[in-house]
Amino acid sequence: MTLVEVVAELPHAAAAIEHANSRVVRRVTRATIAQASPDQVTRTRSDANRVLSFCSPAEHKLSNCLRLHSGLRRRELCLIAALLIASGCGGAHALAPLTSDSPHSAITWVSPIQPRDATALTRWRAGVGSPVVAPTPGRHDEAIDSLTVVSWNVALDEGDVVTLVRDLQRETPGRPIVLLLQEAFRGGEDVPQLPGDCVFAAHLGRSNREREIDDIARALGFGLYYVPSMRNGAGHEDRGNAILSSLPLDGLSAIELPFEHQRRVTVAARLSGLTSDRHPWSLRVASVHLDNLVGRRNGWIATEYGRARQARGLREALAGDDPLILGGDFNTWFGFADQAYIETALAFPQTRVNDRRRTFRGLLRLDHVFYRLPPGWTADVRRGESSRGSDHYPLVTTLRVR
Repeated sequence: MTLVEVVAELPHAAAAIEHANSRVVRRVTRATIAQASPDQVTRTRSDANRVLSFCSPAEHKLSNCLRLHSGLRRRELCLIAALLIASGCGGAHALAPLTSDSPHSAITWVSPIQPRDATALTRWRAGVGSPVVAPTPGRHDEAIDSLTVVSWNVALDEGDVVTLVRDLQRETPGRPIVLLLQEAFRGGEDVPQLPGDCVFAAHLGRSNREREIDDIARALGFGLYYVPSMRNGAGHEDRGNAILSSLPLDGLSAIELPFEHQRRVTVAARLSGLTSDRHPWSLRVASVHLDNLVGRRNGWIATEYGRARQARGLREALAGDDPLILGGDFNTWFGFADQAYIETALAFPQTRVNDRRRTFRGLLRLDHVFYRLPPGWTADVRRGESSRGSDHYPLVTTLRVR
């Protein structure tokens, strides 16, 4: 017998916390789990407890594949299932401070401590340029009671960031805007010659120089914090996550996630201000992009659990009590039932999903915003009505501070 925690689909972060605190751990065999469908929820009652179990879609697909091989004994099926699933969900995810040779000493780095992760990440790092940090121009001493935070996978040069910001500025004149972007790119001599021993990703995008991330920041008059995750093909380009802001940024950090398929670096920064009542406030923001696949060593079936391992590492790196908005492309193939969503939601019990529309080509809900706010603050997250050229729709958060 194997001790297994079975978790239900929890579209709201608060529900995830409540369930995690009250759920009952059942002793079941892996064969019992494989018999469940992705939508099956089994409820049984006893005198003291209510038991809720759920089979994830990945496990369900695995069980269907295994059922085709009817000649295998049940024990062999269970062993195969356990090995494949454990390869993705059982890995260590601890992170620790990393000494970086980046010219930007203000950036605090954390990185996985597992030797396998560290070895792979070293080869991916060799292909990218240094981070870009550009201060927000002008003075910023006006009172701020609300701001707009946008999370968006811009698909390199496909998404029209400048037009989106101009539209937001017309809708709410004077309100500060913060952009949490994924798949931003940078080209030119800032990206080094291709080293012989580095690893890089296939080239994406059309290399429209007007939409390089530093050019976008200059066009908007925003501050910029960009950290490349991977080289974008063999040419002089890299891509990664970025934060652009009409308010000054400080407290910069870069979080290398546990390695699965490609190097992924979450960027985080702090912004601050005064309300109209002259009360000081500060907010941490972070932009994340999880893997959509895992390495060949784990097989496609472990993809969901590879993302969950990355989510656990990120969750611990962002732990604390300070106000925080985390937005990004979590690549949650299974939407709100994906293990990466559930793992992240456990750290953000206040998060509410008021707009459940799909964000990737109208087919999948891959993008999410989570928040941790002090009493009196409110956040309303809505999907944008247009993808503005990207294959993802933006998620627009209206944050009101007190």
